[in-house]
Amino acid sequence: MDGAGGKAKKGAVGKKLGGPRKKSVTRSVKAGLQFPVGRIGRFLKKGRYAQRVGSGAPVYLAAVLEYLAAEVLELAGNAARDNKKTRIIPRHVLLAIRNDEELGRLLGGVTIAHGGVLPNINPLLLPKKAAEKAGTEKVAAKSPKKPAGKSPKKAAAKA
Repeated sequence: MDGAGGKAKKGAVGKKLGGPRKKSVTRSVKAGLQFPVGRIGRFLKKGRYAQRVGSGAPVYLAAVLEYLAAEVLELAGNAARDNKKTRIIPRHVLLAIRNDEELGRLLGGVTIAHGGVLPNINPLLLPKKAAEKAGTEKVAAKSPKKPAGKSPKKAAAKA
């Protein structure tokens, strides 16, 4: 007979008998986070990073990890939208990280599988016509253009 009138079982010694049970509130909800504070605390203890782990350490670490994840996902979403895609792929994550100065420094030695590389062509390797057109448009505004004639060597030979 357990319940309000009889003896309580051995396992329920510390619990109040009868009445509605109070709903448990997780530490993640208390901290206003999506990342699991309890699980991160367990990992900190099992990882033996220190002999003792304070109660605020897993909350702080969960908040930092959640912030970093949100930042990367926001930038990757922007990269996906720039490429006219609705789904984030590893390429978008790589572009987001490498184009951001602080995240690029933080994850400098990290390789992202199927991410590729940043598009980058050395200006020396570009065709000269495209470079000349860009250069002559700037110069043309400053000085009048010379008429297209014979080469200087041929002009000197005739004179």
